[in-house]
Amino acid sequence: MTDGIFDLVRGDGPLVVSMPHCGTALSPGLAERLTDEALTLRDTDWHMPRLYGFAAGMGATLLSARHSRYVVDLNRPSSGESLYPGQATTGLCPDTLFDGTPLYREGQAPDAAEIAQRVEGYWRPYHEALAAELARVKARHGFALLYDAHSIRSHVPRLFEGRLPDLNLGSARRTSADPGLIAGVVAAMDGAAAAEGLTCVADGRFVGGHITRHYGRPAENIHALQMELTQDRYMDEEAPPFAYRPDRAERLQRVLAAVLEAFAGWRP
Repeated sequence: MTDGIFDLVRGDGPLVVSMPHCGTALSPGLAERLTDEALTLRDTDWHMPRLYGFAAGMGATLLSARHSRYVVDLNRPSSGESLYPGQATTGLCPDTLFDGTPLYREGQAPDAAEIAQRVEGYWRPYHEALAAELARVKARHGFALLYDAHSIRSHVPRLFEGRLPDLNLGSARRTSADPGLIAGVVAAMDGAAAAEGLTCVADGRFVGGHITRHYGRPAENIHALQMELTQDRYMDEEAPPFAYRPDRAERLQRVLAAVLEAFAGWRP
């Protein structure tokens, strides 16, 4: 199912997998305003639907964005408030790439009116769909599980020092899900990552963005976690065409399967 803004594959289980940064479409006229570097769409969460395609077989609902985060960032609050005060980050309608270089040609950045239009045209439909799917699975099961799927280059000096761990689980510092659920997922991640020779951390540099923080309401039986992956573990991260690498992805998928099994298998 799709409405042009997102793709939706409904499952019958309690798990909803959100992929807000995997889109590559640009809004009309935007390409002409972007720098050559921005047109590579370097900061995309590449190949998320393919990497997590196995989750459909677990009964998960899969929601993936079609448009680039350069149009509007679906994992930021619509107010534009910073999620990481005092740290380098990008905004609701970013004007720089992750490395700080300009996104737009001179004088082409959006004004407040255009940002508001993008929120209404792209941000709101995605969040309305996400909220509706969480309500649907909660009505069926009595609770809902939200997994927000992301990826990023392994080295982005402006955002973090050194190399990021391969798997970065965020729970808004243990507030977006039941403590026992978080502990079980962290244990599954630690064990599976160690077996595959991968590194992992919980609530490190990335503790969860707007989606995790906003929708994760354990007291209302909606439990949310975010996963940020290093892209070099499943693709070529350095230069276009940013190709998917099945030879690398296989062992990462085994860890992700263990994580999702622990998450989806939990019951209140």
